Amino acid sequence: MPNRKQPPESPLVIGVDVGTGSARAGVFDLEGNRLGIGVTPIRIWRPETDFVEQSSDNIWSAVCRCVSEAMDAAGARAERVAGVGFDATCSLVVLDREGKPLGVSPSGKPAQNVIAWMDHRATPQAEKINALGHPVLKYVGGRISPEMETPKLLWLKNHMPGAFAAAGHFFDLPDWLAFRATGDATRSLCTTVCKWTYLGHEQAPAGSPSVGRWEADYFEKIGLGELAREGFERIGTRVRPMGEAMGAGLTPKAAKELGLLPGTAVGVAIIDAHAGGLGLMGISTGKKRLGPADFEKRLALIAGTSSCHMAASRAPMYIQGIWGPYFSAMIPGMWLTEAGQSASGALLDHIVFSHARSGELEKEARIEGTTVYELLNRRLSAIAESRGVSAPALLTADRHVLPYFHGNRSPRADPSLRGMMTGLPLDNSADELAILYLATLHGIAYGTRHIVEEMKKKGYSISTILATGGGARNRVYLQEHADITGCEIVLGREPESVLLGSAILGAVASGNHADIPAAMQAMSQAGDSVRPRKGKLAAYHQKKYHVFHELYAESQKLRRIME
Repeated sequence: MPNRKQPPESPLVIGVDVGTGSARAGVFDLEGNRLGIGVTPIRIWRPETDFVEQSSDNIWSAVCRCVSEAMDAAGARAERVAGVGFDATCSLVVLDREGKPLGVSPSGKPAQNVIAWMDHRATPQAEKINALGHPVLKYVGGRISPEMETPKLLWLKNHMPGAFAAAGHFFDLPDWLAFRATGDATRSLCTTVCKWTYLGHEQAPAGSPSVGRWEADYFEKIGLGELAREGFERIGTRVRPMGEAMGAGLTPKAAKELGLLPGTAVGVAIIDAHAGGLGLMGISTGKKRLGPADFEKRLALIAGTSSCHMAASRAPMYIQGIWGPYFSAMIPGMWLTEAGQSASGALLDHIVFSHARSGELEKEARIEGTTVYELLNRRLSAIAESRGVSAPALLTADRHVLPYFHGNRSPRADPSLRGMMTGLPLDNSADELAILYLATLHGIAYGTRHIVEEMKKKGYSISTILATGGGARNRVYLQEHADITGCEIVLGREPESVLLGSAILGAVASGNHADIPAAMQAMSQAGDSVRPRKGKLAAYHQKKYHVFHELYAESQKLRRIME
């Protein structure tokens, strides 16, 4: 019998995600099935209070390593990879005119050329910009954040004028990754609109290769007029939609470093939380295709070191203290509303691992092959049972936490705020740590409820939260968020929704899916869900939510006294 012709192997795509502490890569097929993953830590420097720095060289080395690990885990050959997508935190990367790292650190070390997203050194510059009240601030919830890029650039000009003048390129980290991979300096509509005050909804100037435009007057008014007078060469003269193919794909050098083939398609990049939105918002919980109105009932919660809350609408929704509205910055043709909490996962880690009992819990977790958080969750159930309490949530009746340890991103939009705790006993036992951990988790969830309520006041009808990130792996985190917000929480079938979102960009750039909505529909599937509990628990959380707002009012009262 003649040999039958074997069907060709289906194409694969790679999503690369650079978070705060690690770079990760995932290999996916075109249906969204993850075949392999790799994770590599990246370095962080903290030379002064509120200064957080990284190295683009160190980040790229980590990216190459985790892509190799993911390919090995998938057993995939380079010729099967059709496309690559990059996402990352919205950190500022500074290069000299030759494209080499240019230091931004008071330490003077050239390698430390990245001001991390969570760095708050530019808080005074942000306040100066906000005091001007420029019309572009309408598209960042009325107030710019020190986590955004123009305050950081102004800080650099004010405090390191030599470095500012010597800089040849200022990149958002996602755009730098795509640039490092392709040699193409195209910026993303996502990064520039969300973090640089780019007006993506405006008409581009005649002859411009971009979608949207920069507002030169804003840069002049805030003290960065040279960037406008240079024609925005250092921050981007070509801004394009996410997922569009960049240049000629991977350069030979980048391909060799990544273990892939030259010319492999690379999509215009995206911010990490927004990649999570792409991986989540297309999830179908029924048979019908999602329409624009369906998105207005959904909130994507990306629960990592910080939390991001992403919602999409057909018309712009202006919400004081919440970033946006941003046009086409996540889902093409829709306006994005972006809220967040500057510290959520980081806050829980701080509370738990700075406690006197954390060491013994870490040792116990290693022995059992589990996590400290799972041990705490089990301990909460045991405490509730021993005290005759119907649900562990009720253990926090006397413990209240205002979670603004690193300021408030939304909706109070005040980076100067600080945390608060009440009801602390003279007790440093592991049981007390478990209750304090739960009270902190409650404070974070009340912050999410506050955000959802502000969104609903302006026209959203959110009833479902689509969750991913580290918090989505914690069953207590999910249940408490469901109970406190009153929303059903749905998880993706693929738990690594951020990686899936960046892989979607690679699928679109390579032409294997027609566009982002088509890729979202094809590659995102629903997993488990958590429903809110009603009755006594709902009434309990209503009281604690009232306390949450009273703690903020009291913190302001105390600040006024000390002034």
